[in-house]
Amino acid sequence: MSLNETPSANRIHIGFYGKRNSGKSSLINAFTGQQVAIVSDVAGTTTDPVYKPMEVHGIGPCVFIDTAGVDDVGELGKMRVEKTEKAAEKTDIAVLLFSGEEYQAELEWFHYFKEKHTPTLCVLSKADTLTDSDSIAAQLKEETKQEILVISSKNKEDIEKFKEELIRLVPDDYGEETITGALVEEGDLVLLVMPQDIQAPKGRLILPQVQTIRDLLDHKCLVMSCTTDKLEDTLAALARPPKLIITDSQVFRTVYDKKPQESLLTSFSVLFAEYKGDFAYYKESAAAISSLTEESKVLIAECCTHAPLKEDIGREKIPDMLRKRIGAGLTVDIVSGTDFPKDLSNYDLIIQCGACMFNKKYVMTRIERAKEQKVPMSNYGVAIAYLSGILDKISY
Repeated sequence: MSLNETPSANRIHIGFYGKRNSGKSSLINAFTGQQVAIVSDVAGTTTDPVYKPMEVHGIGPCVFIDTAGVDDVGELGKMRVEKTEKAAEKTDIAVLLFSGEEYQAELEWFHYFKEKHTPTLCVLSKADTLTDSDSIAAQLKEETKQEILVISSKNKEDIEKFKEELIRLVPDDYGEETITGALVEEGDLVLLVMPQDIQAPKGRLILPQVQTIRDLLDHKCLVMSCTTDKLEDTLAALARPPKLIITDSQVFRTVYDKKPQESLLTSFSVLFAEYKGDFAYYKESAAAISSLTEESKVLIAECCTHAPLKEDIGREKIPDMLRKRIGAGLTVDIVSGTDFPKDLSNYDLIIQCGACMFNKKYVMTRIERAKEQKVPMSNYGVAIAYLSGILDKISY
């Protein structure tokens, strides 16, 4: 991804699903006018999901996901379908391709997306090869209770109809949410406290910091920044106290003790708790920390898949904070990337990172899984604020 592109996590994710050789890749290529996906008459050509960032007029920044066939077979096929299931958890809009009279597998996916409240465009593909497409479409309409788009990827008019229907499914308010929300207005002075520790990439800022700065500039705020050791000097140099201070969560208490009384305080991770997740549930779940014992199990869920670093906030600092409060016997498991367990019942608490690398749909899928299994789930910033005794004093 080039430096001027919208991060994938901020793009609407459009996933294409169907059986092997149902025309998913052909439809993507015809729609985009590019050879985004490999096309072949051999069933199962697409193995792992292929993610392609695009800019589509009427939709905006998006990611197309070309997935493996939902009917793939064998041990490798089972693994491919599992990858497809993970892609479905990230999907904001699903394009479900039906390719013939046998469509039970597709209907199961239709009901999955319906249960997850994922807008779904049902397509009867390869219409140029079907002799009874109208009859099949009528049957599918009866089964799904929604209109079925009958198209051929070789027909330009059909592709235009597909584009119109896809645009119609984009939520009206998509992209209107902002990181800082109602915390700031034009002209507000905002101070960012950003310790440049070993986790910070050399010569660059981490993604949540970059995205927050851009959000504040879009709000036409006055943005200042400093490292933790220069906080007092920076405050003294300002003509007025900042309206809002945004800090790295790991120095929450330090900044809270030094901030002007009138300045609001939050952290990058707390902002992302609301922007990408469910702050109310995170806050409610943080209280579960008080009931943990040395026999408890905590799951730390990172989004990034970087190699473990010394003083890593998720792998070292938060576990150390928890064990200092609860006891050395506390069990803390770590997962990263998309390696999030289906069965969470063994855990007494989950602590998710800010999730700057994931789209909101995927984060909410994790939260819903935790809720269904009655497992409390918080995030880095909210948990650290609770452990620091200032959760009720921060803004979001």
